[in-house]
This record gives sequence, structure tokens and C-alpha cells, in this order.
Amino acid sequence: MRTLDDQLNMRIANERMLSFLSAGFAFLATLLAVVGLHGVLAFVVARRTREIGIRMALGAGQTGVIGLVLREMILVILCGIAAGVAASLLCGRYVETQLFGVKAADPPVFAISVVTLLAVSLAAAFIPAWRASRIEPVRALHHE
Repeated sequence: MRTLDDQLNMRIANERMLSFLSAGFAFLATLLAVVGLHGVLAFVVARRTREIGIRMALGAGQTGVIGLVLREMILVILCGIAAGVAASLLCGRYVETQLFGVKAADPPVFAISVVTLLAVSLAAAFIPAWRASRIEPVRALHHE
């Protein structure tokens, strides 16, 4: 003999475990994507150290340099998010059987996902952009 709550908890234990695993893998995938984006942008900024130094020597301010680097990355971020949304809309119907109470093309879920990815991506892009704005023009010009 078990209570109704115990029986219900036993029935949904697998689904609960699957949802925790899915959330964990989603977090891990987001973290890896952000680390990769940060690494690529840090590499691009390091390769453009001389150009950024020249711009700063000619009068570009810190906000101008940050804006320059972020503008280039926003296009990449938006293209990636658009491709991800399109792929998830196309593949969503295959996963819909695993979802309980949520449609595969649920607008609030997509909106939250897009806003979260955009915020995290911009944060990952801001760090190298901020470092680029701190470059000393004299050291950048001597850097080869």
C-alpha cells in the first residue's frame, strides 16, 4: 500500500530525471557555445591589436572601440540565433512526443530562449571588446 503521492512520484520519476538531464545538457551546450564564442572573438581581437591601436592613436575612444567590436559580433550572433530557431522549428515536431503540456513551437519558450542566448552571447562578446578598448596605442603599434 502506497499513498497516491508516492505512486504518482514513482510514475513520473523517469520523466523528471529526463527533464533534469535535458536541462543539464542544455546548460552545458550553452556554456560551451559561449566559451567558444568568447575564444573566437578574443582571437579576432588579438589579431587586430595593431589596427585597434592605430584607431585609438587617431582618436577613437573606448566606447568607439567597444562598439566596433560588438557591431561585428552582433551580426554573427543574430545569424546563429536565426539558424538555431529555424532548425528547432523544423526539428521540433520530432521531439513534440516527448514534451508534456508544451508544444514544440511554443512562442514564450522560443522568446525566452532567444533572449537568454542573446544576453549570454553579448556578455561573452563584451569581455574581449572591453579588453580591446583598454589597449595602449603605443604598445599596440610596437606589437608585431
